[in-house]
Amino acid sequence: MTEPRKGDARRDRWRSHREARRAEFVDAALRVLATHGPDFGMEHVAAAAGITKPVLYRHFTDKEDLIVALGQRGTELLFDRLIPALNNVEAPIPRIRRSLVAYFSVIEEHPNLYRLLIRRPIGRDVVAEDKELIGAALSRVLGGYLRALDVDPATAEPWAHGIVGMVQNVSEWWLERRTMSRDAVVEHLTQNIWFAIDGIARQNGLVIDPNKPIEVTRIAN
Repeated sequence: MTEPRKGDARRDRWRSHREARRAEFVDAALRVLATHGPDFGMEHVAAAAGITKPVLYRHFTDKEDLIVALGQRGTELLFDRLIPALNNVEAPIPRIRRSLVAYFSVIEEHPNLYRLLIRRPIGRDVVAEDKELIGAALSRVLGGYLRALDVDPATAEPWAHGIVGMVQNVSEWWLERRTMSRDAVVEHLTQNIWFAIDGIARQNGLVIDPNKPIEVTRIAN
């Protein structure tokens, strides 16, 4: 087995150091976002990180570069909670509710990060990428339900992307209005999504207990 060259080891250590430093500065930018909002300045981030602006610019070419890194961090925060919830094979209502709580908890904890990314699309539209990934994951979940109901799963994809759009629009409304609690808006969306699943099942002569893993029972004639 070939031993790694010393130059390669030094490069790996330097790369790891730079990645760790960038992560520290993204953490500082998240703190700045919470207090200054989306119009924060690079000087605010440098001050929060305890460094000078020239040091910050060694790691980010400009503010747009930092915003891309913030978007990547936002994706990590969201997917670390949302994907396990979507992949949890449990009863429909708890699964839907858990997934929505995961989504809304992230935007509730980081509202200015969400506002920054949704209102200021940059060269890389992180929000659009996330929507596509979430839509694909949700279409697999819905496709599984439709197959369990012996229904053509072809409609799962447009249905999933429609749900993603609905949840995003409601979350934007909720962030600005807050006329409902987070739990209330999550429950409202949970029931609306469930009603669609239940309606499809009943159209096909089936009834489902929403609080049990899907075991389809024929509706009595």
